[in-house]
Amino acid sequence: MRILMLPAVLIVVAVLVYVLVILVRGAVRARPGGTTDQVPRWEAHTAMEDGWTLVVIRRMTQGRDGPVELARQTVRAIPDDDPHWDERYREAMLEARARITTLELESG
Repeated sequence: MRILMLPAVLIVVAVLVYVLVILVRGAVRARPGGTTDQVPRWEAHTAMEDGWTLVVIRRMTQGRDGPVELARQTVRAIPDDDPHWDERYREAMLEARARITTLELESG
């Protein structure tokens, strides 16, 4: 009977060590400020407010509770009733992407 007890004890100890390692790794990955290891990035975004379409770029990071906006720049505001809305929107998105590229190059 003692021969069967030794492997059972070793298995239990191994499982406890494994769980302890998993818990320690989880505590090390979480940062105190609520953010993770993700690097902030710029992204193009469109917002609709009071009859205007705003093309903006935002600097985003992933927080503990979801995405967090760190900075915002308005690229262009287009009235929703503008007859050339489609063309101006495409131009604004091109300008936003160019500005993102410039900001990423300057910060890198």
